[in-house]
Amino acid sequence: MTSSGAAAAVESRVDDTSAAAKTDARSWTGILAHYRQPNPVRSAVEIAITAFPFAALWALAAIAVLHGHYWGLLLTVPAAGFLVRLFILQHDCGHGSLFSHRGLNDWTGRVIGVFTLTPYDYWRRTHAVHHASAGNLDRRGVGDVDTLTVREYQALSRWGRLRYRLYRHPLVMFGLGPAWLFVCQYRLPFGLMSAGVQPWVSTIATNLGIALPVAALIWMIGLGPFLLVQLPVTLMAASAGVWLFYIQHQFEDTHWSDQDEWNFPHAALHGSSHYDLPVVLRWISGNIGIHHVHHLAAKIPFYRLPEVLRDHPELQDMSRITLTDSFKCVKLALWDEETRRLVSFREAQAAA
Repeated sequence: MTSSGAAAAVESRVDDTSAAAKTDARSWTGILAHYRQPNPVRSAVEIAITAFPFAALWALAAIAVLHGHYWGLLLTVPAAGFLVRLFILQHDCGHGSLFSHRGLNDWTGRVIGVFTLTPYDYWRRTHAVHHASAGNLDRRGVGDVDTLTVREYQALSRWGRLRYRLYRHPLVMFGLGPAWLFVCQYRLPFGLMSAGVQPWVSTIATNLGIALPVAALIWMIGLGPFLLVQLPVTLMAASAGVWLFYIQHQFEDTHWSDQDEWNFPHAALHGSSHYDLPVVLRWISGNIGIHHVHHLAAKIPFYRLPEVLRDHPELQDMSRITLTDSFKCVKLALWDEETRRLVSFREAQAAA
């Protein structure tokens, strides 16, 4: 980038954080409040058309494997997709947006958490921190993707830089990382170990809830067939889930600022992407790609998010990322406070 181009980029991003932009973001909060009311029948139907196909696909894959028809493992791909959608339902329960009654949200989320391997109350707490601090450089580290500024990275030791590069490597970020997160990390309340009894109760109760059906299934079909079906479903869904979360916040023109400059409505609207996916992927991912709207108004049920874009088309192109565009985001790893954008390691090195 030339010096004039860099200056223009800085000026553009400074303008983007002006008081007018922040006021505009605050005004959207009031507008979006009209979409917060869930439809309990619609919510119940969404649960049914997600849970039953998931169970059916899992069972068919297991039956096929039991009879030596290993082509049945192809069914684990759509099963993983439905598991991702189950997680979105659990996610909406955590925001209290799937039903009007808090208890119904919570118990629905807890049951779904057994299938997603995610302790609901523990996850809900860390996710709430993420929503309350997204884009705040002074409140990083809970429920988000670890992101360093260029200056922070350059100040690290050689070993520190290597660790951060490994963490940001696609094989770790979208392979080993998701597997560790859902299979291992969620078995204990890491990050909230001393935050009271609730995170412990949540994780232990979920572990027991997982152990019972797993033991029953292993008794019914055997350990080998169970692992042949469950492992790919879990790992593919975990990787897809982390991918979605990554693209929702790790894009070039995202928003980060210090506490003194940070403003929730502005950070929510401009620090989250509109991941404009093809129709089938949009349905499987529960419209979570409309993430800028979700962060600004988390109480909106996932099935009402398209209504917002329909009624307010000016939001459609805001921070819009297509499926093709999203693959370019993988290389982005550092927040450049000078140009106010995410940059790659190579770009940071070239600018040093």
